[in-house]
Amino acid sequence: MKLITQRLIAILLLVIPGLSAAYGFLRMKDALYDFFAKMGVETVNPDFDWIKFIGGAVLFLIGIGFIGGWIFFRDRKHNYLSSRFRPRPSRPPRPSSLGNGNSNDGHVE
Repeated sequence: MKLITQRLIAILLLVIPGLSAAYGFLRMKDALYDFFAKMGVETVNPDFDWIKFIGGAVLFLIGIGFIGGWIFFRDRKHNYLSSRFRPRPSRPPRPSSLGNGNSNDGHVE
């Protein structure tokens, strides 16, 4: 039962941002459609509903960003990413130049 609950929560964590992105897209589409539909009517001065459009864009970008980030980190965990997205291995420290006799730091012996 615990596994089913965990999978249900995981699915909801992906469905909610997906629905948010879809709703944001619909709000942007409706704002554009309403603006262009009012252009055909001569008695109405068309005005663009910026608040509706920007709110939809924010919802769309947050939803798509969440799903894209989730896919990116899942693929990084399973090592599916190309080499440019993989974390670089740490470089070994450089050897110090004090012990090799090639030091040219201005001291004359």
